[in-house]
Amino acid sequence: MDGMITGVGLIAATSFFVFIGCFIVVPTLLFLLRQFGFYVIVEERQSLVYVLFGKVRLILDEPGLHFPIQSLSWRALLVNFFGDVRTVDLRLDQEYLRATPVNSEEGAPMGIGMWYEMWISDPVSYLFKNADPRGSLRANVGNATVRNLSNLKLANMLEDRHSMSALVRDEVDAKSKEWGYSLGSVYVRKVHFRDVNMIQQIEEKVVNRLRQVTSAIRQDGTNQVNLITSTAERQAAVAFAKAAAMRPFIVGGALNTIAQDPEVAQVMFEILENQKMLEGNVNVTLMPPEKRNDPLTQFITATQTAQTVPTTKAPPSATSYTPPALPGEQGTLPLGGH
Repeated sequence: MDGMITGVGLIAATSFFVFIGCFIVVPTLLFLLRQFGFYVIVEERQSLVYVLFGKVRLILDEPGLHFPIQSLSWRALLVNFFGDVRTVDLRLDQEYLRATPVNSEEGAPMGIGMWYEMWISDPVSYLFKNADPRGSLRANVGNATVRNLSNLKLANMLEDRHSMSALVRDEVDAKSKEWGYSLGSVYVRKVHFRDVNMIQQIEEKVVNRLRQVTSAIRQDGTNQVNLITSTAERQAAVAFAKAAAMRPFIVGGALNTIAQDPEVAQVMFEILENQKMLEGNVNVTLMPPEKRNDPLTQFITATQTAQTVPTTKAPPSATSYTPPALPGEQGTLPLGGH
């Protein structure tokens, strides 16, 4: 029993010392080693600049574990107490300058939005050659934009953005390197008018132009339709004219063929005459042949003719027509009557 208690106490004591060593002694020891410059950890896209007694003693820009004491020897023990270790961020950064005022060659007030990328390529120049390198770079980009893009033609300013971006970048890149910066992409993202009245006038012109184009398109469509319609009507008229010209030829040829047989021609003309009489709603009085010269017959015929003629719009040359007599009958037809 006493041995078990002793073992438990030993385990508890060991655990306590392990806890003290892992969470207190080791972190404290590592902190002291960092303070005295025995080792340092450099992150990705990061640079450490060691300054001692007003001079740059060491620059670490490779990510990983480094031991400054190997390069600085005894100076590494004094950097954190009598010098400075400055951390510089080397990651890619970007900025956008909105509405930089310029004027076109025609005098139009324009605004240019300039977007550019930059990163720190020389930490020492970035830290010691300019008090505000980022602000200086921003001002340099703005000035280069005004100098290079002013007095350009308005059409080129609105269309050719690639060449304008190249002009600004070529001028700014050389100066930015003096302050430790390197430029990446430089691009004109927006070109706009700064005068509100001019914008309204342009909008009105665009609207009017769109209306003119729309009206021209409609008129062209109407002209095309009219052209197609007139062409179709002309072709139809030509076809009808050809048909009308062919009809007398066809009818004349048929009549010529029929006229070769007199009996057939006579019968056909009689049929046509009877058909015309029936279609004309004329009055036909049939009399026996022996009663043709009878006074009563003549009186009845004259009476019917007198009753019919006033209601008929007969041509001046209307005459009476006597159809061929049927067996035992006599036909008399006053033309122009009903």
